[in-house]
Amino acid sequence: MAKASSPRTAQRKAPARKSAPPATPNRERPDDPVDYKATKEELLEFYRQMLLIRRFEEKAGQLYGLGLIGGFCHLYIGQEAVAVGIQSALEVGKDSVITGYRDHGHMLAYGIDPKIIMAELTGRAAGISKGKGGSMHMFSVEHGFYGGHGIVGAQVSLGAGLGFSHKYKDDGGVCVAYFGDGAANQGQVYESFNMAELWKLPIIFVIENNQYAMGTSVNRSSAEDQLYRRGESFRIPGIQVNGMDVLAVRGAAEAALKWVRAGKGPVLLELKTYRYRGHSMSDPAKYRSREEVQSVRDKSDPIEGLKSALNDAGVTEEELKALEKEIRKIVADAADFAESSPEPEMSELYTEVLVEQY
Repeated sequence: MAKASSPRTAQRKAPARKSAPPATPNRERPDDPVDYKATKEELLEFYRQMLLIRRFEEKAGQLYGLGLIGGFCHLYIGQEAVAVGIQSALEVGKDSVITGYRDHGHMLAYGIDPKIIMAELTGRAAGISKGKGGSMHMFSVEHGFYGGHGIVGAQVSLGAGLGFSHKYKDDGGVCVAYFGDGAANQGQVYESFNMAELWKLPIIFVIENNQYAMGTSVNRSSAEDQLYRRGESFRIPGIQVNGMDVLAVRGAAEAALKWVRAGKGPVLLELKTYRYRGHSMSDPAKYRSREEVQSVRDKSDPIEGLKSALNDAGVTEEELKALEKEIRKIVADAADFAESSPEPEMSELYTEVLVEQY
């Protein structure tokens, strides 16, 4: 009688499984980005836009403290170079932008009137969403700006839809979908990556890695904290960028747009940036020291960092002071406009809930 083989014997006799074939070597990638070579006029415009965002957000913080802005309010102070660097490379009305709830800076960088943004923040009828959206829910279809979304990571899937729309219509447009390091761990992000690469959608996924998500360091919350690698398993090339340098950001945007507009599918940009304030106005930000924040301000501030390039281009201190005065007036006028505008009529509660009137 044959002796039965033991489980170990049977295991030894089983043929070894072949490993999966290695990843395709030397897969094509976008060009390595280089810092954008800006003209004097472009440098001044980058500086103006970043300064406008900074002063606008500081004023929004003041109005929130006075009780004129209700609900949540997430400020963009420190991250200005990301929105300005990327969106200065886009075509307003042709390309689309979508982001999360830290959205005021992106709207200003897309040329939307500060008055109607501030009016929306204060819940006024003149606001861009008629005072019904507030800080986190602003839209401008005219500009191709699709929000402003309160659900963490939800805008990434919607961005894939916008990319699909551009491809379906063959309108030459590209979608830029922003999300943060915290949202980078959401499941729908990776479902969107998969579809975007399968269908070669014209979309740039932008991770604004401000290091702390809602309050937990990216190093403690992410097993892979080099977030530009997150698309590799979907064959989406990733590029890590200094998000505190507007010229580096614009250079990376140029490289990404060249790739996407050529029909080669999505790109993932990780912008290493930093927010100076808490996650929202209600966040005391006790998870980091004041010394850490001040150190970033001193060494890496995007607005101060651009001054050396401005000086090299021949821009004088007097010109910068005049620009500062101009921006402060724009922001003050926006605040005055918002405070003097009426609130929505009560009947507005029942409008635009559904597509049709009932």
